[in-house]
Amino acid sequence: MSHDCCADVIELLSALGMHFVRLEGQTRIPGSYWGDEEAGLIGNRLLARDDTPVHSVLHEACHYLCMDSGRREFLHTNAGGDYDEENAVCYLQVLLSDKIEVMGRERMFADMDRWGYSFRLGSAKRWFEHDAADARQWLVGRGLVAKDGRLNLPHAHGAGV
Repeated sequence: MSHDCCADVIELLSALGMHFVRLEGQTRIPGSYWGDEEAGLIGNRLLARDDTPVHSVLHEACHYLCMDSGRREFLHTNAGGDYDEENAVCYLQVLLSDKIEVMGRERMFADMDRWGYSFRLGSAKRWFEHDAADARQWLVGRGLVAKDGRLNLPHAHGAGV
């Protein structure tokens, strides 16, 4: 993950009750489901290298936020979850991207498309804007997003999340 956004990411993750672990060089990333440069997740620790994409870090953080304490207790590598939760994770990572100064929604949409996220409408942006009501409702139902679409993360410890 580039240095230009690392401080924002660390602050955001800390506000969400997570710990960021930066790994050196090409070290294998423990807890990475996909391997290579993709972020790892072990308990409340999110692990990444300088070449880990921000969208990967936010995606794994959102998995953590979307799961209950029972799943978090044994979390290692595979966040699990079902189809609806995966869509909610994708929606939430778009919202959180606005909290990273060099990221934002447009870059998140482009990064998601480039990585290969697959949506019925052909792009992450079109999905988010026109086909994600179910994902938003999933998040509202769990108190992670307010009915008006604002973030409402109970895990946050301030930091304007």
